[in-house]
Amino acid sequence: MKKKQFKAESKKLLDMMINAIYTNKEIFLRELISNASDAIDKLYYRSLTAKNMKINKDDLQIRIAMDKEKRTITIIDNGIGMTEEELETNLGTIAKSGSELFKENNEKKKDIDIIGQFGVGFYSAFMISNQVVVKSKSIDSKNAYCWISSGAEGYSIEECEKKENGTEIILSLKENTDEINYDEFLEEYTIERLIKKYSDYIHYPIKMTITKETKKEDSEETTIEKEYKTLNSMIPIWKKTKEKVKEEEYNDFYTDKFYDYEKPIRIFRNVVEGRVSYTSLLFIPSHAPYDYYTKEYEKGLQLYSKGVMIMEKCSELLPDYFSFVKGLIDSEDISLNISRETTQENYQIEQIAKTLETKIKKELETMLQEDRKNYETFFESFGSQLKYGIYSSYGMKKEMLSDLLLYISSKDKKYITLKEYVANMSTDQDIIYYACGETIEKIDLLPQVESVKEKGFEILYLTDYMDEFVLKTMQEYDGKKFMNVADEKMNLDTEEEKEALKKANEKNQELFQKMKEYLKEEVNTIQYTHRLKNHPVCLTSKGEVSLEMEKVLNAMPNNQNVKAEITMEINENHEICKKLEELYQKKDFEALEKYTKILFAQARLIEGLSIENPTEISNLVCELLSK
Repeated sequence: MKKKQFKAESKKLLDMMINAIYTNKEIFLRELISNASDAIDKLYYRSLTAKNMKINKDDLQIRIAMDKEKRTITIIDNGIGMTEEELETNLGTIAKSGSELFKENNEKKKDIDIIGQFGVGFYSAFMISNQVVVKSKSIDSKNAYCWISSGAEGYSIEECEKKENGTEIILSLKENTDEINYDEFLEEYTIERLIKKYSDYIHYPIKMTITKETKKEDSEETTIEKEYKTLNSMIPIWKKTKEKVKEEEYNDFYTDKFYDYEKPIRIFRNVVEGRVSYTSLLFIPSHAPYDYYTKEYEKGLQLYSKGVMIMEKCSELLPDYFSFVKGLIDSEDISLNISRETTQENYQIEQIAKTLETKIKKELETMLQEDRKNYETFFESFGSQLKYGIYSSYGMKKEMLSDLLLYISSKDKKYITLKEYVANMSTDQDIIYYACGETIEKIDLLPQVESVKEKGFEILYLTDYMDEFVLKTMQEYDGKKFMNVADEKMNLDTEEEKEALKKANEKNQELFQKMKEYLKEEVNTIQYTHRLKNHPVCLTSKGEVSLEMEKVLNAMPNNQNVKAEITMEINENHEICKKLEELYQKKDFEALEKYTKILFAQARLIEGLSIENPTEISNLVCELLSK
C-alpha cells in the first residue's frame, strides 16, 4: 500500500478548512449526509435512463452507526459508489467534486437534484477525526476500494472487501480535550439532534442503528438485537402542496422550530421563480421575544439549499426593521460552498433579501387592511422597530415603512394611520398636528392640545420616546408637513387676532424682559398667546429640539445636557395678565418675581418636567395663598 501526498495547494486548503473555515464542528455530519444523498441521487437518476437497471426507490437509504468502544462513527449509503479512479480524483484532490462533474455532464436535464458542488465538505470529517476510512464500490465496478487518510500528511488507496454498491465512511474520533468533548458525537441523542437540525429534509430515510440488550427469562444470558430508527421527516412542510397542509400543522411547525409557546399571528408562504428561485415560509410572532429589544437578540431566517440547512440564522436576509420575522428560505440556486456559513456579499442572498423585503411589507399592509385587530396587537409589540427603521436610515426608508405606522388619534383615542389622518383632513388643512407626552391621558390635558381640538383639528398623540424623532426625520407625509402643537410657530389665530396679539406683546416688552431676568437662562422668550383657552400658561419650543426631545435625550445614560429653546407663553385672556401688568406698573418687583417663578413652575409641571427647586416654589405658593 503506497502512501500518496495531497498537492501543496490542497494540503494548505485542508489545514485552513479544518482550523479556520469550519468553526462549528458539528456540521461534519451535515456534509457527509449531503454527500451520501448525492450518491443515491446519482444512482436513482442512472436507473431512470439505463435500460437494464431497475432500482426500488424505497430501498435507498442512509445509515449511521456508532461504536463507543472503538470510538467510531460510520455513515453508509447504497448509492452509486466510487471506482478507484474516482476515489483518487474526488478525495485525493480537494475541491474536485464528482457532483459538480455529474451536474455539468447533465446540465440540460431539469430533474437532477444534486446537493454538493465543490467537493470540500467531505474534509470537514477531519475536524472531529484523526483518521477517515472510505470504503466504496461503484455500480460500474466489480471491485471495492478503500481510501484511508489521517489528514494533511496524505492518503492511501487499496482494494478491499465490500459486496454491495455504495460508500461506507468510518470516522475515528479524536481524543477529548479540555475544550472539546468528541465523545458527545457517539451519543444517540446528539446524532438525532444534528440530523433534525441540519438534514431533516434529505429525501431519503436516514436510519440510526440502535443496539438493544435484553436478558433471557430465568437466565443471566443477554441477547443483542439491532434496530433501525428513522431520524428525518424527509418531506419539508414548505414543499407540500398548500391544500394538504392545515393551519395547525404550520402552527406546530412554528412553535417547535422557533421555540415559541404561542402560535404566530400571521403565516405566509411564497414560491418565487426568476433569476434566483426560492420558497419562503415566514411567520410573524404574536409577541416580542423576551430579549427582542436587547443586544443579545439575533435576527435571521433559516437558510436551506435543497432541504439541507446551511445556516440557522441568516441575518443578511432580513433588514433590521423586519427583524421580528421568523421562518426559512429554501433555494436551489444557493451553492453549498466551502463555508456554508458565509453568505455576505452573496448575489443570490442579496436578491432574495430584496424580494423578501417587498413581500413582508405587502403582508403587513394586508394584515393592516383585513385584520386590523391583529395588526394593532403586532404593532404594540414591534412598532418601535418599524419606527427605528425610518429614523436610523435618516428617512431613506420612509416610503417603505410610513404607511405601516400607527398613532393614537385625539378624536376617539384609537389607532390611526398617517394615510387615514390625511384622508380625514379638511380641504384647507395642510398640516399634520401632533402632541407628545408620557400617556394619552397626560397629552389630552396639555393646554396646547385643548385649543387645537376646539378648532376641530385632529391630533396624533405620541407616547413612544422615538415618535417625534421619527416625524422630524420624515419631515412630511403626502406633501403635508408635521407640526408639534407645542411649537412656537403654531398659530391658528385669524389675521385680526394675530395683529392684536402682536400689539399686546410689543406693549409689554419691558414687563417680559423683567420677568425673563428672574428666570435667567431657563427661558429664551416670554410672550402673550392666544393658543390657550382656560389655562394661564404653557411652554413652547423653537427650533429642531422640542421639550419632549429634550427629556428623551437627557434621560439617556450619556446625559447630553440638551436644552430646547423655550418660550413661556401666558394666556392674554386670563386674569393673571392683569395681575402681572399691575405689579409691573406699581414697581412691586418682589411680588412680580414670585408670580413669575410660580407660573414657570406650573408650566414645567404641565409638560412633565421637573422643578429645580420645589421647596422654594412650595413656599412661594403658600405665601401667596396666606395673603
